[in-house]
Amino acid sequence: MGPMTAANMFLEEILSGNWPKPSHSSIVHLRAFLHGSLAFTGVGHATDRAVILGLSGEAPATVDPDAMDSIVRRVYESGEVHPHGHPAYRFSPETDLIFDYKTPLPAHTNGLVFEGLDEMQNVLLRRVYYSIGGGFVVTEDEINRIEHNSSNDSSSVPFPFATAKDMLDMATRSGLTIAEMKRANEETRMTRSDLDEGLDKIFFAMKSCVERGLGHEGELPGGLHIKRRAKKLYEKLIGDSKKNQLSPLSANDWLSTYAIAVNEENAAGGRVVTAPTNGAAGVIPAVISYYLRFCADANKSGVRDFLLTAAAIGGIIKSNASISGAEVGCQGEVGSASSMAAAGLTAVLGGSPKQIENAAEIALEHHLGMTCDPVAGLVQVPCIERNAMGAVKAVTAASLALHGDGHHFVSLDACIKTMRETGHDMSDRYKETSKGGLAVNVTDC
Repeated sequence: MGPMTAANMFLEEILSGNWPKPSHSSIVHLRAFLHGSLAFTGVGHATDRAVILGLSGEAPATVDPDAMDSIVRRVYESGEVHPHGHPAYRFSPETDLIFDYKTPLPAHTNGLVFEGLDEMQNVLLRRVYYSIGGGFVVTEDEINRIEHNSSNDSSSVPFPFATAKDMLDMATRSGLTIAEMKRANEETRMTRSDLDEGLDKIFFAMKSCVERGLGHEGELPGGLHIKRRAKKLYEKLIGDSKKNQLSPLSANDWLSTYAIAVNEENAAGGRVVTAPTNGAAGVIPAVISYYLRFCADANKSGVRDFLLTAAAIGGIIKSNASISGAEVGCQGEVGSASSMAAAGLTAVLGGSPKQIENAAEIALEHHLGMTCDPVAGLVQVPCIERNAMGAVKAVTAASLALHGDGHHFVSLDACIKTMRETGHDMSDRYKETSKGGLAVNVTDC
């Protein structure tokens, strides 16, 4: 998502004309450079396809998953991209999409560069972007401002919590739930109906992804010959339920099936919701699906509160550590997703703010140190099953927290700080580069 969005941003800047250029000169040729982890996992993570689609004018939220292959094929065949509102640009993926394994960009391991050239191959426009996780993209100037100025516009919202402690203190003083505080913050930027519509759209995208994953079978692309399992698992669970054969592991089986369905879709290049990232996209949809299937009082309002609570926790993690596997390992992806899901489920099951914070901490704590080591750079092994485990841990964490009174030994803030420090100390070999861990100890065949 990040590289596709960055390509969209570059096209928008070309069209704006707000950049210095020689008179009587125009961009006719595009180039893209992938650096750091984006280079090492580019093909496995379909970053090359994302760049091609982005330069073709496609956006993550609107691209038709069924049309993506034909769009990419046309670019390879023609050596051109045709974004809407632009002239055709020369872009041959074989020569104009460069994987630079040797030159990491300074601000983040997920860096990419776009260039626009004229007929004489002079570079007229060059821009550096960083994909910082969860589909978020910042420019070179923006990431420098973030690094040198930690202030933000939080004073413009009624509940500007930057840490879990702030969040709990504000909840105590206001008497509001975490979801209610998060809603109040969001409603400074949009109406209540717009917020609800946006939350429903996110849920619908998650639900659609689960359904799509449960309906497909066959082999995942990439060469590992991994077969989809979600459909067969789902059919077996449905069959068992019709026979009244309730397994003691039934809840875990449903959680795993939902999560696997989403992450098989992600591995196949389908549309997922960054929650908080593509690689961890299955955890929250799985736990919401579990909530709707197994909790008697589940409803649309509960789903909205789940998402608002999860967003509050995810924002704290992202602000104080990272959700990027390339930056801190999979603890920042599946660990964060599990923490967010645990908080959301605890909230909709009636948990207090303290119990919600406790659930988020439990889930994150038991992902600490998890590396990001995708085999062949593909988001398949161990990523798909890892989401299933993250969903199960989230439900377990919620259950443990709800059986307590919210008081616990390790705070969520301490856990987030530990995750950040652990990630910074972790060798880059174990942070999405596919140069260590399972990625080198499992034979690619």
